[in-house]
Parts: sequence; structure tokens; C-alpha cells
Amino acid sequence: MTEPSKVIHVRNVGPEISENDLLQLFQPFGVITKLVMLRAKNQALIQMQDIPSAVNALQFYANVQPSIRGRNVYVQFSSHQELTTMDQNTQGRGDEPNRILLVTIHHMLYPITVDVLHQVFSPHGFVEKIVTFQKSAGFQALIQYQSRQSAVVARTALQGRNIYDGCCQLDIQYSNLDELQVNYNNERSRDFTNPNLPTEQKGRSSQPGYGDAGGMFALQPTGRAVPFPQMANAAAIAAAFGGGLPPGISGTNDRCTVLVSNLNPDRIDEDKLFNLFSLYGNIVRIKLLRNKPDHALIQMGDGLQAELAVNFLKGAMLFEKPMEVNFSKHPNITQGADTHEYINSNLNRFNRNAQKNYRYCCSPTKMIHLSTLPQDLTEEEIVSHLEEHGTIVNTKLFEMNGKKQALVLFETEEQATEALVCKHATSVSGSIIRISFSQLQAI
Repeated sequence: MTEPSKVIHVRNVGPEISENDLLQLFQPFGVITKLVMLRAKNQALIQMQDIPSAVNALQFYANVQPSIRGRNVYVQFSSHQELTTMDQNTQGRGDEPNRILLVTIHHMLYPITVDVLHQVFSPHGFVEKIVTFQKSAGFQALIQYQSRQSAVVARTALQGRNIYDGCCQLDIQYSNLDELQVNYNNERSRDFTNPNLPTEQKGRSSQPGYGDAGGMFALQPTGRAVPFPQMANAAAIAAAFGGGLPPGISGTNDRCTVLVSNLNPDRIDEDKLFNLFSLYGNIVRIKLLRNKPDHALIQMGDGLQAELAVNFLKGAMLFEKPMEVNFSKHPNITQGADTHEYINSNLNRFNRNAQKNYRYCCSPTKMIHLSTLPQDLTEEEIVSHLEEHGTIVNTKLFEMNGKKQALVLFETEEQATEALVCKHATSVSGSIIRISFSQLQAI
């Protein structure tokens, strides 16, 4: 057994696992000061602020198998006592400039084709050839420029940037090849100096068929993002869940409005329903049915978001009653005096970091995660703010990227749900707090 270290070595880190996934796994145990992804080895190194934090993490995961997106990962103390910048370059192929770039794409939530890569790299010089392929390190491409200087400029401008908004990060190194061999012009390879190459016999693409590419941004030398056509949400959600939709989600539903019944009419209102249903998508409007006070209509941003809400909230307990959640026969809710409008609300969670929010969709749990907290907030103040909703078993305050966050474990899912419904978007010491369910089992 390696002696305790504040550096944790993680194995079996597949290409679908992002840095944020690993941060979520370890941030409950203390402040993370460094994270190095060793993509070529399917490994990662995480440095905690101190040894006790790392010890707590490994003791917890000795009893609970850590899993990310359905993949078991394995943790142990690293032989490193400290991470240096050298560790971050262990997967490199050297810095000797070459006109051929080796590009690895991390956190790939959208399909990448030759055309996409050409649009990203051609502003920096004439691109002669592109070849794409899948390796253990993830999706990779070789890009051959006409001149070495163009490759140097492209690497300097694009290293570490995202192709798409919030994902598909470029990791660019110089290749040690002298010339690329391209046999076919198709979406996986292209020789821009020889347009007469065959496209190959009909066959399946090496990329999943996600339909129209979109939600994506080609990088320009100015740093401005140029949007492409909108991508089908089904693809974005499927990719966000690691390539496949969650069990019970078809991805084909086009009904945006859900009917919620068996509510407690004495305790429910539109804002409380918004706080809960906004975990699964953006809310357009909500209408409580005056002739049926235990019923409400909720119009979600699209059919997939409505399907997520129905799947994860059907039967969930709220204010001592199990909710019934089904698709409504109404395609939308007509705007009127008795509807509450949320389409322009800055509290809608999916306007930013949509992929991350999809990934955190789950049924109600006993654990809630609090963020955007005041820096000087104490655990006692958190308990005081939430304890009216049930028995709090445990709490933990921690910092992530300099921002104060907390985990609060209730005795039951119903208590945690009530706390989220009543206290999400409330003010604590002048800060509007954000609450969501956490899938962690213990603090």
C-alpha cells in the first residue's frame, strides 16, 4: 500500500469521463488544488489541499465503489506527494514544431467530422489533409498544413479551446509524421489537394448518427464564436448521459406539456413547482387549475425535457402526497391571466451549462447540493435555513474553484424534496442560493 498522499491516482477513466465528473466525485471531501488527466493511459491524478482530505476520500470509496456514467473507477494514493507541471505533459509527443498536428478532443458531446475540423483549423493556414480516428485516448485527428508556420500559429491559437460551447476541448500536439496518407474523401478523412479521391463504398460512419450538428461554435482568430445550425436536443442529452439516454427515456417524445396531479393545494404554488421541474429543463409557463386545485399544467422547453420530468418525478413524494406526472393532451399552455410566465426567467437552469445539467438529472434523493453561497456562511446558518423541512442527518461545507458550496443530507427523499422546492432561489445573507439533488450516497 502506497503511503498516504494528498495526490489520488484514479484508473479506468474512460474518454467519456470529464474533468468535472472527477471533481464531483472528490469535492465533498475537501478542496481540490490540481487535476491532471492522463488521457492516453485512461488515468487521472487529483491533488487535494491536504492529506486528511485524501484519506477521507479513499476511506469512503473503500466501502462504496466509485462509478462515473456507469463506469467503475479505481482510486488509490499516488506515489507523488505533489503534482508539478511536468506531470501534465506525460502524455505529450514532444514540442518539436511540425506541419502535422495531432489533435485529441476531450469531453466530446457532439459528433466531430472533417468539415467541422476544417472550419476550425483553416483560418490559420491552408489545410492540406485531415484524418480522424478513435483511440484509447479518445477521438483524435491528424491535421496537415501546407507550412509548419501555419501549424505553429494554429496550435498557439487553439490549444485548450472548445469547438462547441462548453465541450469538445482541443488538446493539440505536434505529430512526428512527415506526410499523411489519405485514400478516401469522406467525413472521416479528406485530401483537400485531391478532390477526385473516391468516397469509399457505402458504410457506416465512425461517428454516432446524431442528426444535424449544432449547438456548436467554430473558433475564429478573434475568439468570437460563430453558431452552426441547432442540434437536435435528443443528441445533446444522449451525449450528456455518456452516449445513451437514461433508462425509460425514448428521446422521441414531442409533447412539451405535463399534467401534475395529486398535489397538496394548501402548500403548492407555481414557484415551488418551478423550483422542482426546472431541474429537468427550462420552464415556459405554469398554470394551476382552479377547478381542480390539486392539478397543474407545466410547459417545458421541449419534449425531451418533459420526458425527463415525467420519468424522474412520477410518484415522488411532495408535501405528504405522491405526485402523479403524465404528458398532457394540450400541446402548450395558452398565455393568460391565470398563467405564470417563466420563459425569460434567469432562474431557468438550462440556459447555461445545459449538458452538465442534463447529466445531473435524477429522481429525488436524500442529499441536496447548495451552491452560490456567501463566502462567510456557516454550517449552523445552513441548518437554520433548512431544518424546518425535516431531520438533517449531516452537512458539509466545501469550496470549489473559490466558491462556497454545501451538501445537506436529510433523513428522507421527501424532506430533501420539500427543502429544495421551498428554498431554491431564496436569499441567504444577500446571496440567491441554488439547490439541486446530489447523487452521492453519503457525506
